[in-house]
Amino acid sequence: MKLQIKEFAELTGVSVRTLHYYDEIDLLKPSYVDEQNGYRFYDENSLERMQEILFYRELDFSLKSIAEILASPNYDKQQALAEQKRLLTLKKDRLERLIAALEQAEKGEITMSAFDNSEYETARQQYEDEAKQRWGDTDAYKESRTKTADYSKDKWNDVLGGLNGVFAEFAACKKCGDSADSDSAQRLVKKLQDYITAHFYHCTDDILAGLGQVYICDERFKNNIDNHGEGTAEFVSEAIKIYCKK
Repeated sequence: MKLQIKEFAELTGVSVRTLHYYDEIDLLKPSYVDEQNGYRFYDENSLERMQEILFYRELDFSLKSIAEILASPNYDKQQALAEQKRLLTLKKDRLERLIAALEQAEKGEITMSAFDNSEYETARQQYEDEAKQRWGDTDAYKESRTKTADYSKDKWNDVLGGLNGVFAEFAACKKCGDSADSDSAQRLVKKLQDYITAHFYHCTDDILAGLGQVYICDERFKNNIDNHGEGTAEFVSEAIKIYCKK
């Protein structure tokens, strides 16, 4: 699929002016720009990213928050979709209560509880705070946003595949009986740090130490890493801890 900006705007229901602005702030860049005439073109990857943006917009997230979240190398799309579905369900439930209140109003009855939006707003704010804490709103993630802005879907798959490849090496290292402080494990920590720096953001020892904790404290990351072998996340975390204390 290759759509000119006007066609893409009509398909997504977003104005051409908005698409220009999204390009300007690196939220959604064209997949290709013709150097001769400056025409912008969009593909299936663009459409997928636009859908993610629109889901967040339906939940009243700011463009700044959306950009920071989507730029993170730790962004978990399936988790995000599950949370978005939960919040949109709360929103739908409130609309149904409002419709019921309208029907009662037609009968001369007054119901004020339908206007209470606190459950949705509390849940939405909690999710936004959690998402920004986990996926954005730091200098590292802002750097990641710039570095990964032009990544296509295939590029993302390659990069994330490479990252999982490093975790697979950790699993093999552990399986061979090497300890977290062994030379082989410590070399893998350095490889992981260099990989993150090359593809996402400058991974300092402090940031790396924080990631080591995330890998075991966040069940989603832990489960993903442990797919390479039970206990791999703990092994990686311990190896990082030793590395960062040197």
